[in-house]
Amino acid sequence: MGVKRIDPERASELLAQSQDYVYLDVRMEAEFKDGHVPESKNIPVMIKGVDGVGIRMNPEFVSQVRDQFQSDARIILGCQKGGRSQKAAQLLSEAGFSNLHDMRGGYHGETDVLGNITFPGWASRNLPTTAT
Repeated sequence: MGVKRIDPERASELLAQSQDYVYLDVRMEAEFKDGHVPESKNIPVMIKGVDGVGIRMNPEFVSQVRDQFQSDARIILGCQKGGRSQKAAQLLSEAGFSNLHDMRGGYHGETDVLGNITFPGWASRNLPTTAT
């Protein structure tokens, strides 16, 4: 089964309608702490590079998700702007996860080259947020 692409309103509806859905935030921990979807889980698909320089793929991402979720779990994936969640969805789909929803726009929203929001994300649409 392919990955379903949904907008933030649909993600909010799914989370409100059923406790079977979980929001998996794939941003780095510091981004997550600054603000996230209430009751979401955080497993970064990207981590800091060697000696804290740059970022790289989290080699444990799929196994960390497997440790917390069954392969048929209803997972909504989100990140900052939408790119990392697409990569996470691809990795999890290839690993056999079958009920994935990639939230377009991420937490803040897709932006153009000047940083202007072109497709608002979760927080940009004034959906509920929390910080830790």
